[in-house]
Amino acid sequence: MGMVCLTLAFGCRTVNTVPVGLPKQSALENDHLLVRSDLKLPKNHPILEDLDSLRDEIADELNLPLQKQPVTVYLFSDEVRYSQYLQTRYPLLPPRRAYFIGTTKELAVYTFWGDRIQEDLRHEYTHGVLHASLVDVPLWLDEGLAEYFEVTTEPRGLNRDYAARLASNLSQGWKPDLDRLETLEKVEDMQKGDYLESWAWVHFLIHHSEETRDVLVGYLHELRTNGRPGSLARRLRDAIPSADQRFAVHAASMTTGIQQASANFDAIKASSR
Repeated sequence: MGMVCLTLAFGCRTVNTVPVGLPKQSALENDHLLVRSDLKLPKNHPILEDLDSLRDEIADELNLPLQKQPVTVYLFSDEVRYSQYLQTRYPLLPPRRAYFIGTTKELAVYTFWGDRIQEDLRHEYTHGVLHASLVDVPLWLDEGLAEYFEVTTEPRGLNRDYAARLASNLSQGWKPDLDRLETLEKVEDMQKGDYLESWAWVHFLIHHSEETRDVLVGYLHELRTNGRPGSLARRLRDAIPSADQRFAVHAASMTTGIQQASANFDAIKASSR
């Protein structure tokens, strides 16, 4: 999954915006979402209804207004057609299952119908909603929020694989570094561990306390009108001097949340027998 900015406003390269070989079998549209697909999908398909509810979920969770600029989803029937289109249209992009590409004319998601279609659509559509709502989004925060909202299981936003890996990394002496994440400006600069850490900081900011949540919401509020609001890490430490230590404790405790969720699921399953 990936997010690419191709607009002049953000200093990125320009491209020919004439689409070639895009899905056109069916088109579903409402005021904020247009889905063009190789497949004939009903308007009430669960995947599409999920994107509708995700828009509301993002707005509610982050205290953002509902985005007005529509996001277009180009849904290819298979990976081969999807890959051929991207290789022709955006030859410099590395191969990934899905992309969000924002231009001055369109906020677009490109992906194909595969085993992880819901996860991929939620991730890339989150990018679209954020870029439709905010002047700009720092790369680490953009990816961290997309990683957070792609999760469909409970507890909300808790990526079980990431949480287990994070706990393991901490036990081996790994140290979080939000200042370093804030220096990353290109998607190709982000490694797998950077996506994990970005997600973890977002989860911490949303769930740790009202104080951390207020820092995130305030920062996003400023991003609605100011694309360069400064360092979120600095704001966080000004509000909570022990933020880095609190993050480590929060990250280490995530596995407890997974265990509790599993216990709750087992209890529900047992009671339904």
